[in-house]
Amino acid sequence: MTRSSSIASQPHAAYTAETNPYEAMMKRFDVAAAKLELDPGLYKILRTPVREVTVSIPVALDNGHLEVFTGYRVLHNIARGPGKGGIRYAPTVTIEEVKALAAWMTWKCAVANIPFGGAKGGVICDPSRLSLGELERITRRYTAEIMDMLGPEKDVPAPDMNTNEQTMAWIMDTYSMHVRHTVTAVVTGKPVALCGSRGRREATGRGIMLIAREAAKKRKMKLKGARVVVQGFGNVGSIGAELMEAHGAKIVGVSDIRCGLFNKAGINMKKLLQYGAKHKFIEGFPGAGKVSNSELLELPCDILVPAATENQITSENAGQIKAKIIVEGANGPTTAEADAILNAKGVLVVPDILANAGGVTVSYFEWVQDRMGWFWKESEVNERLEDILVASFYDVDEMARSHKVNMRIGAYMLGMSRVAQNTKTRGIYA
Repeated sequence: MTRSSSIASQPHAAYTAETNPYEAMMKRFDVAAAKLELDPGLYKILRTPVREVTVSIPVALDNGHLEVFTGYRVLHNIARGPGKGGIRYAPTVTIEEVKALAAWMTWKCAVANIPFGGAKGGVICDPSRLSLGELERITRRYTAEIMDMLGPEKDVPAPDMNTNEQTMAWIMDTYSMHVRHTVTAVVTGKPVALCGSRGRREATGRGIMLIAREAAKKRKMKLKGARVVVQGFGNVGSIGAELMEAHGAKIVGVSDIRCGLFNKAGINMKKLLQYGAKHKFIEGFPGAGKVSNSELLELPCDILVPAATENQITSENAGQIKAKIIVEGANGPTTAEADAILNAKGVLVVPDILANAGGVTVSYFEWVQDRMGWFWKESEVNERLEDILVASFYDVDEMARSHKVNMRIGAYMLGMSRVAQNTKTRGIYA
């Protein structure tokens, strides 16, 4: 098999009934809809994406061969504002995953009470096997194929799994070249030099720290001295761990795609970050013992942060989870079946649509700054982020307590009720 024929992965279809991300989202949606006594017509509107697009992305590889990749963009809901959601590059991307992520973005933006709807995109590819030039060509052609969906008033992408500031710069430039003037507000998560926002790179990890702090208070604990395990040492996990350590937490376990590390006395984040930057992976770090990723989730700790990918906590391992609090850094890391087991154990699960909303919140700040042409100090960004996330935490907590549901269903109910109210107030154009 040639490189050309092997690097464009085919759509992944290995989901089970439990792990299908769209079905997992809909199970929670249905519970929340019933609790809200949602009108049947509004139920249909809120569950149905506004637009789903599948595109072919022909690209010339470095070896001269042509390859065709598959890309998706789903616009889930725009009742509260333009679509907002990341673009991920991975060999396992599916339309079901992208639909679920777009819906989660709708509820996440509404929970944070920012004026966006939900969207998401993805390209089926393996970035580890592509050169920088190949990634740029994929990005630019993908952008050109979904051009009619994009725009500061329509749909505003951001980085996600295996995409970054550079990816966003390519998208902004491609879009700008097509419309013949520079449009900085078409994406967020850009480099600061290209009108990105200070504090955006750290925002999701900072949000994890803030939410973990508030969750600890709810359980009459303190973040200072808490034993924390973080699965996933990418941007979200590493920054979240570093900031939690800075606020007095003891990081006893971390993992990346290769392995997990454990040290009950605590792992020095500064040294681990330096090691990871030098070696690319954390495997071999001398300050901790090696454990598997599956073992890492079951380590004794106070706070567990699954910040890797979806379907990490399932019915198979939820019973072995020892954490008192779970703060979901990734999207969809816990299945609906696992939720039931964790609820029965008394574990406080702070759901993804609240816990990792720091990124989209500062993306909103970036969009505002780009449209104003006026940029804030990082301290202002961080202060406003804290205000929004802390308020959102207690809004969700109040919804959950008043309806006697867990925080996940409370978050869904809060987000769905806000979107439903906007939809009712606007009315239906016909």
